Amino acid sequence: MLRIAIYPNFQKKNALPCAMEVCRRLHASGAEICLDGALRKDFGELPYIRYAPFQDIVGSVNIVIAIGGDGTMLRCAKQMIDSSAVLLGINTGHLGFMAGLETNELDELEKLFHGEYFLSKRIMIEGRLTGDGQEKRFIALNDIAISGMYGKVFDFSVCADDAVIGRYRADGVVCSTPTGSTAYALSAGGPLMEPELSCIEIALICPHSLFNRPLLLSSERRITITHTADSSRHIFLSADGEAPISFPNTCRLDIRKSEHTIRLISLKHGSFYDAVNRKLMQSIKGFSESIS
Repeated sequence: MLRIAIYPNFQKKNALPCAMEVCRRLHASGAEICLDGALRKDFGELPYIRYAPFQDIVGSVNIVIAIGGDGTMLRCAKQMIDSSAVLLGINTGHLGFMAGLETNELDELEKLFHGEYFLSKRIMIEGRLTGDGQEKRFIALNDIAISGMYGKVFDFSVCADDAVIGRYRADGVVCSTPTGSTAYALSAGGPLMEPELSCIEIALICPHSLFNRPLLLSSERRITITHTADSSRHIFLSADGEAPISFPNTCRLDIRKSEHTIRLISLKHGSFYDAVNRKLMQSIKGFSESIS
């Protein structure tokens, strides 16, 4: 019997009715459904659901289904790093690039019971901020970004295994995994990468230069970032868009590949390229129609 945990984000429109329908379909197919106990009041009409703290659930299930947008999947993935479960996303947000299904494709869930799906193994990166007698650690599936408040330009250096890559003046820098290449790094001018690659992208945010371009480094490198901004209280870093952390000029940030990975479910062959065509090319008039 499949044991499946549901991780919904009710801040997203239609997430609750979608989650209810997913539970009904999975139960009808014979799955055991698990939810965080804090959601009992929302799903009380479904008597077959097992409730427990999500951190206890995630260690004993086969599949986790995150219902919401990309941010929902990022938060869910971080709670799964010590679990052998695999992750499926159902998009009820806007872009939903990482999701394996849209809300009008719930019939595809039946494939889970027959093993008719693909697994995409994704690397994660971890950051370590040290200095002033302190150390802070964080992990990201998409990216770690450093930027100045109010769009302030500042000077910083980037090293790979202690070798200086460059010294820059920019609004900031994004260190991204291949999974994150379709997120902030893309907006900063970075390339699209197949998500199963193992590398780290460095993309400058609005560099004060005509010639700086994104870099791709081996995921085995240790990337070190320091800065000399006088107003260092206005420099921050954020992992996967979470609450920013102050980055004083007396500290250094080391970024490397994490020992943790996450496996995402795709129920459709070629879904990455399909998502690129449907979601990132949609602003090109006539493009979607020409490939459908």
